[in-house]
Amino acid sequence: MIVAGIGCRKGASAREIGAAIRAALSSAGLESDALGLIAAPATKGREPGIAAAATDMGVPLVLVAQADLEAAGPRTTTRSARVAALMGVPSAAESAALAAGGPAARLLSPRVAVGPATCALATNEGAS
Repeated sequence: MIVAGIGCRKGASAREIGAAIRAALSSAGLESDALGLIAAPATKGREPGIAAAATDMGVPLVLVAQADLEAAGPRTTTRSARVAALMGVPSAAESAALAAGGPAARLLSPRVAVGPATCALATNEGAS
């Protein structure tokens, strides 16, 4: 399963979030039908753009609890001082993707930033 972890600024639109997801998929050499779900920090649960992007792409949205983001944080590759100060994790997108993918999930590539949104892809395929 491929998980798209999302981070975004307040008010990011579904179009902007979708662009970040498509850029991350393209960067990883994947088609959009490879996507299994979208994950975002629970604190972003009121962002309509994230929910709309999941609906537009036909995949479920999972909101990840802060404790789960923090548990996945050490497995991220991107370190943003700004995100760490705001969210308590080094990368919101990478942490969300890894947490939603489970303890054996691995990043396919570091987060991709497009405008006000970031997307990181994780998979739990090949995990033992």
